[in-house]
Amino acid sequence: MTRVHDMGGRFGDGPVTPEPEEGPVFAEDWHGRALAITLAAGALGQWNIDTSRHTRERLSPKDYARFSYYEKWVSGLADLLVEKGVLTVEDLTNGGDDALHPLASRALKAKSVSAALASGGPADRPSDVPVKFEVGQKVRTLHPAANRLVDGGHTRLPVYAAGAEGHILRLHGTHVLPDSSAHGLGEAPEPLYAVVFPASQLWADPEHPNDEVVLDLWQSYLEAQ
Repeated sequence: MTRVHDMGGRFGDGPVTPEPEEGPVFAEDWHGRALAITLAAGALGQWNIDTSRHTRERLSPKDYARFSYYEKWVSGLADLLVEKGVLTVEDLTNGGDDALHPLASRALKAKSVSAALASGGPADRPSDVPVKFEVGQKVRTLHPAANRLVDGGHTRLPVYAAGAEGHILRLHGTHVLPDSSAHGLGEAPEPLYAVVFPASQLWADPEHPNDEVVLDLWQSYLEAQ
């Protein structure tokens, strides 16, 4: 079973219309606040980026389809705060009390925001997992696309690329495996590759069959062709 977020290459969703480069960073003021509170909550150290992605993916299909981009962020954050015991539903609905929160010392201060954004969240890690593939080698993605560690869990292999044949363009080194990290099973770093796929491998009737798509995929998503 797939979740509603895995919509790449799906018919019926209309064209992708990029926003003009000269436009405002945020279409509405509250979008910036949604980003700010998400970053500030993440700085509390109670979850990682893979956990937060999976939480947004777990929104009900009805809500996921009707929510805007930042509404998904805010809704997912509210779920995370409750699931991790940072806040209660009562806190979110009624504002809580004035007592100092146990995590108050971890609050992201305004003076620290620029440095936090600049440093990002590097996911490269040392690993003893041997590199299996080399540049130029033909590979195939696993089919079906799924988390092999947690039933229905988070994975970065999109459904539209499952079972597709491509070749290795580049080795990025070893990085945290989202399928493990999202579920508190450890970082489990393994080799991460840039893999090139012809459009004809991904879609039955591509508008431009000779186009190519490059996906960053973990070694456990791939097998030798």
